[in-house]
Amino acid sequence: MAAVRISSRSGLPSLLLYLGIGIAMGQDGIFDVRFDNAELTQVIGYAALVVILAEGGLGTKWKEVRPALPAAAVLSTVGVGISVGVTASAAHYLVGLDWRQALIVGAVVSSTDAAAVFSVLRKVPLPSRITGVLEAESGFNDAPVVILVVAFSVAGPVEHWYVLVGEIALELAIGAAVGLAVGWLGAFGLRHVALPASGLYPIAVMAIAVSAYAAGAMVHGSGFLAVYLAAMVLGNSKLPHWPATRGFADGLGWMAQIGMFVLLGLLVTPHDLIADFWPAVVVGLVLTAVARPLSVFISLAPFRLPHREKALMSWAGLRGAVPIILATIPMVSGIEGSTRVFNIVFVLVIVYTLIQGPTLPWVAKALKISDDPSETADLGIESAPLERLRGHLLSVAVPGSSRMHGVEVAELRLPAGAAVTLVVRDDKSFVPAPSTVLRRGDELLVVATDPVRDATEARLRAVGEGGKLAGWLGTGGAPRASGPGRPADTPHLARLAKRLGKGGEDRPRDAAGDRRAHH
Repeated sequence: MAAVRISSRSGLPSLLLYLGIGIAMGQDGIFDVRFDNAELTQVIGYAALVVILAEGGLGTKWKEVRPALPAAAVLSTVGVGISVGVTASAAHYLVGLDWRQALIVGAVVSSTDAAAVFSVLRKVPLPSRITGVLEAESGFNDAPVVILVVAFSVAGPVEHWYVLVGEIALELAIGAAVGLAVGWLGAFGLRHVALPASGLYPIAVMAIAVSAYAAGAMVHGSGFLAVYLAAMVLGNSKLPHWPATRGFADGLGWMAQIGMFVLLGLLVTPHDLIADFWPAVVVGLVLTAVARPLSVFISLAPFRLPHREKALMSWAGLRGAVPIILATIPMVSGIEGSTRVFNIVFVLVIVYTLIQGPTLPWVAKALKISDDPSETADLGIESAPLERLRGHLLSVAVPGSSRMHGVEVAELRLPAGAAVTLVVRDDKSFVPAPSTVLRRGDELLVVATDPVRDATEARLRAVGEGGKLAGWLGTGGAPRASGPGRPADTPHLARLAKRLGKGGEDRPRDAAGDRRAHH
């Protein structure tokens, strides 16, 4: 817990502190605990990675990732191939590894780590289009990298590259299909079957996500892709008691990271790393300065993204525990030189995580890339089913930047069958009147019948994004564009609405029948 606190305040990925704890406990450390079971480390690492991917998928917002899916898919397949080729060439010609070892190193370090990306990016104010690509890439690229590492470790370099590409494509397709199917079925069941206790919902959600991994692996698909997609579907399905589920998954993710990183620290022997320090630095330099930028710029060329954003994505390819876990595969397979491969990967991850993680906010600032302050925060909505009453109780939290601030209850224009029944403000609750003005930090309790539950939530989110004019300026509550790629002149529209509001009968009527100027 102290390590969690330190990492959250320092901006360093928590990986470094947990690895340090493991190293301090292990050989050459304070307690001199001798642990060399690579197979057990791999099994526990896989289990922890499943939990971490599930937690990351549950926290991924579909509206942010959806536009980024094509770019992330290309970056996690074509980009991985480019990175493997360039890094393997450097490991062979500059460090002297044979081609099999070089290809394993290239494949292992080409995977960005989901835990490192999720923990660092969510603290850096970047535009959603960038974080969407990076988060989706970190969730997607584990699958093809695992397939490559296993192929190189078990059978060595393949004679026909197109056979390997076909196998990767098939496993990814099967894993995606299984993940989407399990996620949809699980969300459907949780929304239509009320469990007897709210504490069972978090357990059920994580069980469904882990089941997606098992199902994908059993049918020879990518279990890692299956668990990430299943969790993403569950996380965007408006499940009951969602904040409790999210907190539970977040706690499990922390526990998985702690256990996995400490175990990896125990596995390494510090005095063996000295001989492989500079080879790791050389390979990491080529990976960071050449392979990653090439993979980003070539893969994303069809998407016409600004060069500044591509440069930031190149620097944000964070490595973490996943490459170190994958480096245990050749050790378990008994590949010659696998210990050196593991040491090179371990040193590379440590050195370049120390460099890239803390400097990412500085690089974003230098490239003049930051989050748009005008973007409004999404409402926090929790839904609890009222099965016997055939309704739903929606708990709505109004964030500080929401445009619901200043809107009267009547101006929400909720569908018939829904009503705001209670407002909590400054630790005091009261029943609102139609003219009650909502404020930042308010929490609302909204009761909705089954038929209008989705429409009610959609309306609340639209008002949170578009304010009083939600539905007038666009179906989603956001102002319509006034030209190709240009936002509407919202001050002009506000003045126009205000003038219309002075026209007597032109004023729209609210639910209370009063004539009001909706400006």
